[in-house]
Amino acid sequence: MTMPMPWTYRHASKEWRAILDDLKSRMGLVSDNSAYTALDGVLQVFRRHLTAQQGLDFASVLPSVQRAVFVAAWRVEGEPLPFDDRSAMTREVTEIRKNHNLTPDNAIEAAASTLRRDVNKEDFERVLTRLPEGAGQFWHMDAADPRYISPRIF
Repeated sequence: MTMPMPWTYRHASKEWRAILDDLKSRMGLVSDNSAYTALDGVLQVFRRHLTAQQGLDFASVLPSVQRAVFVAAWRVEGEPLPFDDRSAMTREVTEIRKNHNLTPDNAIEAAASTLRRDVNKEDFERVLTRLPEGAGQFWHMDAADPRYISPRIF
């Protein structure tokens, strides 16, 4: 029996376009490049706090393009860093590409709300529970309005 192609592969361009648009809207950015740079920074910082296996487990529940961005150019060296509070993690994100980075202070929360719209929530939460302390808090977001985390495409 043949397994159907996962939605995220069949519709990767449509899904990525929606993610970029959502990021730009939530971060108040105007270009795809700045939205990509902010997302890439958030993902790079998150993976610094994971082992390679933990990172691969996390990546396995991401949409296809976000998965690729998450693992791109990842050099697994040394021990993972411990997670810190949101403000410290945000500073870490803004240090990436420091000289040409427009990443706003809400980058982690905006990436979290965008990501949560495009993942299987049960799989995402299951993976987070297996990651180090602080991983779940990194992707936490306060959303009074469920539209902010409701699925956009699925």
